[in-house]
Amino acid sequence: MGAYLIRRLATLPLLLLGISAASFALLNLAPGDPAEIVLRQRNPAQLPSSAEVAAMRIELGLDAPLPVQYTRWVSRALAGDLGQSYVTEQPVAAQLARRTVPTALLTAAALALALLVAVPIGILSARRRGSSLDAVARLAALVGAAAPSYALAYGLIILFAVKLSWLPALGYGSAAQMILPAAALSLAPMAQLMRLIRASMLETLGQDYIRTARAKGLSEQTVATGHALRNALLPVIGAMGVHLGYLLSGAVIVETIFTWPGLGQLIVGAALTRDYPVVQGFVTYIAVVVLLVNLVADVALRVADPRLRFGRGERFRF
Repeated sequence: MGAYLIRRLATLPLLLLGISAASFALLNLAPGDPAEIVLRQRNPAQLPSSAEVAAMRIELGLDAPLPVQYTRWVSRALAGDLGQSYVTEQPVAAQLARRTVPTALLTAAALALALLVAVPIGILSARRRGSSLDAVARLAALVGAAAPSYALAYGLIILFAVKLSWLPALGYGSAAQMILPAAALSLAPMAQLMRLIRASMLETLGQDYIRTARAKGLSEQTVATGHALRNALLPVIGAMGVHLGYLLSGAVIVETIFTWPGLGQLIVGAALTRDYPVVQGFVTYIAVVVLLVNLVADVALRVADPRLRFGRGERFRF
């Protein structure tokens, strides 16, 4: 376990470097001159001259070659400085920190809702394989995995906010305002987790030790919850990192629709205004979060499943 953890930690800086370099290059391939855009935003009534644009490029550090710009950015990022927003002229790190809490709350609520629904339905679907309940659950999972989050978001707003007036459609600050965006964001991971748990439960129920437990006269309830459930849920631990990445990417759309003041809304505004430091800082920040969560999920999976710790140079440990 120790060697595995060291290897994973050693690869993190290389992955972050590759992700940040790729995002930096793609940002600079986008059309439009950030210096000209900034000048137009500061003075919409006047078209900036070429001299003003050149001066602004020097002020923003855009006059240097791209490798030099990227090297400067990396050196500052290692010290915790992600640059300054072109638009607000505020530190990018401070903006990301302010927007993290709303996004974390929304993501946690969506993930909790997905697990709360997917785990029991996935288990029941596996235990009643071939039944009408199984067919309905599989169809719902298929539709949920295919349906875009923005379509569900607008559907929830029309039904529960406009037609029934049960929940607020927009805003941030109360538990009621979190219900609709969390539900819209949780649909796809809920469907995927449901299918994953069903498949894992079916595989586990076919193992020899399950047949032995049944042969001992144990009830199906005891066999399912006391013997099969723990091993059937192991793949869910490993999938948490993947689903977190999906939730963070889906939050970009959902937060914009529900005017939720999180990272998603921040990055949409930054992309529209060519605020490159904010976009670059956001990509790097999310990469760090997703990579660390994947690492924690992999380590937790190895701790929960001793079979994964049995490899070359390692002894089998319980």
